[in-house]
Amino acid sequence: MLIDRYERVIDYVRISVTDRCNLRCVYCFDGDLPLTLHSDILSYEEILRLVRLLAELGVRKVRLTGGEPLVRRNLPFLIREIATLSGIEDVSLTTNGVLLKEYAPMLRDAGLKRINVSLDSLRRERFKEITGFDLFDQVLEGIDMALKVGLDPVKINTVIIRGFNDDEVLDFVLLAIRKNLNVRFIEFMPFGSIWEKERIVTSDEIKKRIEESYGLEECENRGNGPARVYRVEGTRAEIGFISPLSAHICALCNRIRVTARGGLKVCLFSEDEYDLKRLLRDGSDDESIKSLVRRVIGRKPERRGEFGLIRKCQKMREIGG
Repeated sequence: MLIDRYERVIDYVRISVTDRCNLRCVYCFDGDLPLTLHSDILSYEEILRLVRLLAELGVRKVRLTGGEPLVRRNLPFLIREIATLSGIEDVSLTTNGVLLKEYAPMLRDAGLKRINVSLDSLRRERFKEITGFDLFDQVLEGIDMALKVGLDPVKINTVIIRGFNDDEVLDFVLLAIRKNLNVRFIEFMPFGSIWEKERIVTSDEIKKRIEESYGLEECENRGNGPARVYRVEGTRAEIGFISPLSAHICALCNRIRVTARGGLKVCLFSEDEYDLKRLLRDGSDDESIKSLVRRVIGRKPERRGEFGLIRKCQKMREIGG
């Protein structure tokens, strides 16, 4: 079992399978950031070896991210192989939804049970402004297909930015009600070129806006995630609030991250990164890799993301979310 010096059990890894994406979201993409060469990103064989070793250390949950993970070839193969590894109990995926209509049946058949779709506007022109592409319909069709094939839950990740899309909060609640979705409102984290502290809309402010129109019933905390989750009264829709800046959620952190180029990160807000790829490629044995993971877990900071500690960090597509 992986336990850090603050007694947090680390049982969840987020792995970026690519830094490439088919959108150009304003808060994520930066044109001056070069893409990683394909030869420099972890191969599927390297990812599978790493996940096997992490499972032996006590990791039970794996989430695949990007970039946009569905632009990498044969992703269902990777999901199927991860799902069969001893000790792994849950495999999930975060996507922008553009390719989801095509891939949802294959993802389900590969063993994926649940999925998160990043979507920050329900208005076609604003979606195009945010992402750089007029692909709003494809994303909605992808969400519908995910529901149709039985992925459950389907969660919508929505970053609320003051003066940008904070007038759409109730629109997302209505979407959740109509489609029996889970919506997660996420505070605007310090990544990318447009981030400013003044543009943060706190979870408490979002919740108050919703409660002016809908009743919310707090749900039991399932798992060890950072979201505070509520059910909209009289519906199956769930609304979650992820508050990395305004709340002390670091005490609940149970995760590590692996970048597409094989860097191990123990904190989203830290620039510290440890080179797993070198060990995976230089003939190091399994115990050497596990030893590095244990040492790095021991350096996981107590907290880093709250208001008094925040500053601009790496580009999100370098990290994998």
